[in-house]
Amino acid sequence: QVHLVESGGGSVQAGGSLKLSCALSGFMYDQYCLAWFRQAPGKEREGVVGIDGDGSTTYPYPDSDKGHFTISKDNAKNTLYLQMNNLKPEDTAMYFCAADVLRSKCPAYGLGAVGFGYWGQGTLVTVSS
Repeated sequence: QVHLVESGGGSVQAGGSLKLSCALSGFMYDQYCLAWFRQAPGKEREGVVGIDGDGSTTYPYPDSDKGHFTISKDNAKNTLYLQMNNLKPEDTAMYFCAADVLRSKCPAYGLGAVGFGYWGQGTLVTVSS
């Protein structure tokens, strides 16, 4: 059975950093697109960054701030990570990890949630000014 479990959320001041983890089990996750999404209160869920089965990173848009979020995975530890730097109050949201077990390559533009059939329960990140 597929399980994704996020951890590492919390409260941080603006400018700080936080690293989220997502424990993966129940599927051959190293072959598929994995991604982080977030949903702020009153807003739609949006893709943050994805990682292809071959380890390539996919950002939602060409002008995405690549230094702001970094995705990685440790196959030996069955874990997906999201390193978040220079956090801003607008980064406050529930963060989710997700898996698309039909594609090895993440969506090329927009990183939409369609196709991601497995989700974690989310971990809350709160950034204060």
